[in-house]
Amino acid sequence: RVMALPNLAQLSIAGPEEILRPARPLFIVVTLGLAFLANLLPLSGIALALRPDFLALVLLYWCIQEPRYVGVGIAWCVGLVMDVGDATLFGQHALAYAFLAYSAEFFRRRVLRFPLWQQAAQVAALLALCALIVLLVRSVGGAPLPRWTYVVPPVVGALLWPAVTLALQWPQRPQRGAGEL
Repeated sequence: RVMALPNLAQLSIAGPEEILRPARPLFIVVTLGLAFLANLLPLSGIALALRPDFLALVLLYWCIQEPRYVGVGIAWCVGLVMDVGDATLFGQHALAYAFLAYSAEFFRRRVLRFPLWQQAAQVAALLALCALIVLLVRSVGGAPLPRWTYVVPPVVGALLWPAVTLALQWPQRPQRGAGEL
């Protein structure tokens, strides 16, 4: 018996002509929870310098793809949870994530028109803006300015955007029969 290769269409990003199933709210909550835990992983050295804000990245995805479920209010609450988990100045992530969600809602249609690599450039700008808000709040709170490596995580997040999109779209893809492509 010959093993068939997995359907490569299932491993690609959904095109504009493909209709995805709506995301389940439980799946959205689970992905936000996993992103929160990824932010809290104890890392050091280069891994810490390269780690993007996974919660902001996943939140941005859901704000763009499912604005009915995830918006500014959810982003604010998730930001407060991140502030508590990160033991930082209360409200800094909440403010940054709320602004990120508002920007995602504002630029949603524009972002979705572009191919994935151009979306990644816009995601980099949005994640950098989110990081800048966190930096401003920290500096107002008296924290010292970080090193130049502070700009690296938004770039890494943008580079991860295609993988995040693929992973989060996978459960929403309709199941296809053996004869369909």
